Amino acid sequence: MAEPGRSLHPSPRGRGRTERRTLRLLRLLLCVGTAFQVTQGAGPELHACKESEYHYEYTACDSTGSRWRVAVPHSPGLCTSLPDPVKGTECSFSCKAGEFLDMKDQSCKPCAEGRYSLGTGIRFDEWDELPHGFASLSTNMEIDESTAESTENCTLSKWVPLGDYISSNTDECTATLMYAVNLKQSGTVNFEYYYPDSSIIFEFFVQNDQCQPNADDSRWMKTTEKGWEFHSVELNRGNNVLYWRTTAFSVWSKVSKPVLVRNIAITGVAYTSECFPCKPGTYADKQGSSFCKLCPANSYSNKGETSCHQCDPDKYSEKGSSSCKVRPACTDKDYFYTHTACDANGETQLMYKWAQPKICGEDLEGAVKLPASGVKTRCPPCNPGFFKTSNSTCEPCPYGSYSNGSDCSHCPAGTEPVVGFEYKWWNTLPTNMETTVLSGINFEYKGMTGWEVAGDHIYTAVGASDNDFMILTLVVPGFRPSQAVMADTENKEVARITFVFETICSVNCELYFMVGVNSRTNTPVETWKGSKGKQSYTYIIEENATMSFTWAFQRTTFHEIGRKYTSDVAKIYSINITNVMDGVASYCRPCALEASDMGSSCTSCPAGYYIDRDSGTCHSCPPDTILKAHQPYGVQACKPCGPGTKSNKVPAVCRAS
Repeated sequence: MAEPGRSLHPSPRGRGRTERRTLRLLRLLLCVGTAFQVTQGAGPELHACKESEYHYEYTACDSTGSRWRVAVPHSPGLCTSLPDPVKGTECSFSCKAGEFLDMKDQSCKPCAEGRYSLGTGIRFDEWDELPHGFASLSTNMEIDESTAESTENCTLSKWVPLGDYISSNTDECTATLMYAVNLKQSGTVNFEYYYPDSSIIFEFFVQNDQCQPNADDSRWMKTTEKGWEFHSVELNRGNNVLYWRTTAFSVWSKVSKPVLVRNIAITGVAYTSECFPCKPGTYADKQGSSFCKLCPANSYSNKGETSCHQCDPDKYSEKGSSSCKVRPACTDKDYFYTHTACDANGETQLMYKWAQPKICGEDLEGAVKLPASGVKTRCPPCNPGFFKTSNSTCEPCPYGSYSNGSDCSHCPAGTEPVVGFEYKWWNTLPTNMETTVLSGINFEYKGMTGWEVAGDHIYTAVGASDNDFMILTLVVPGFRPSQAVMADTENKEVARITFVFETICSVNCELYFMVGVNSRTNTPVETWKGSKGKQSYTYIIEENATMSFTWAFQRTTFHEIGRKYTSDVAKIYSINITNVMDGVASYCRPCALEASDMGSSCTSCPAGYYIDRDSGTCHSCPPDTILKAHQPYGVQACKPCGPGTKSNKVPAVCRAS
């Protein structure tokens, strides 16, 4: 305990004596070290250290937050007479992003062109190998004490560096990527991640030096909707261990898509005494840069460049490239066809376009030319439930009417429109659909058209690379099932989507069908590999919510220079989705009638009752039968209960007898 009247903190005079004693001690240690080196045998006489033979470091911070700058030889024992230690900057001192600490005069200076710094941070953006300080571990979540086989099977299930990013495992093992860091001040960890598949559990969390997890509630990562997402977490001063952990769960024996992580940046680490050169494919054209910019397409850069170099006319490159590639001669795989919207005369033009980005050369030997465009043909009809306007555009029929794609007609008395969407003519993309391309290399969206309309079908266009994903998405705001469907508690069907498709492939193509609910990430529900003949597929919708339906086609999983498999395509001929809120109708169905002062109007029959088509009245199904709610017309809609079951008093459910 401190004596009365005495401070626990040293006085300025006391601190001065302490610093002088520390300085004398450092000098004494250096002299002892030099004497020790001289007395170790009769080696050559040591020369005075040149500036190129040593570097400066700081000692550890003492209890007062002070430190010393000392000279450290690159190779101990080769020279002597190092500069004396000098008082260092305060331990909390740091430089801004784009600056480095010049240890010679202990001041912050801007990075030169072609280099960058994060100030108090570090960045990991090159993943040719696992960077120093990272560890990748694997375990098996299933506990089986009788055998070690399951654990051994997971030893190779780790995060794998793949150049621009690091990729997780896709099996049912648990793979953990770890990084331990000591922060001199509070900081952050930022990274980008690509997490498209909800069949993988992905978590990121931080433990501090008391081995307690960060209280942040963002441990469980959200799946990504549009390519890469940015994630940031605050870090406390002191020791922090960062964990990226994944575990996959097989669904229908399908292989999950891996989680990808890139551009990890950590701030609050310490001072940086140097700036880092820009990696190939990037550049920094100004002093004081905190990051390097990507070289645009058709240019390249080497390491530490201040600008990008243009490719020669006979060469090309992708964005962020370190070299240029020779342009191939154009072939029929480098263009595609599409149709213009209908003009006022009801005609459409066949148009040929070069696939973008255009990497082939038209003037090279053996190159093909783009076919002539402009051939006119009659426009296809409007889709069912739509009518053609005077300027040849298609508009939806109002509620209470229907059409086969020509004129709208009112539903007859005693009937109601069957609302939904039926797309079977493809002159323009419907307003509730969109298309894009997802790069199969860096998993970024390219702002390109992934599917093109072709009259009686829609097909996959040409991507920038054969391993790109060609994306088509249909969004539905919700559903309006009939009251009979809603009253039937045993029937979970709210709506259904049916589409007719085919794939024509020469290699290992894949077509994915995915479903998303309330803007959550699409979940794959079916995958087709290789060529598949024209066929129909139906998916039952059991939730009334905003839904998205996505088709993704990938020609091959391998990335090769040029386009080789553009003739491999997926085609969709028709898409039919029922009970859509704000949908249109192609026909009307009989309904049960209800008398009112306004006349007769449609009503719903109770659960277990069918509609008599002639009278429009409701009738109970016979005993021991059950009504299928999506086809409630006539007594034939009542189906017998299964063996050993009977219907209850309300003929809507069959139960064990």
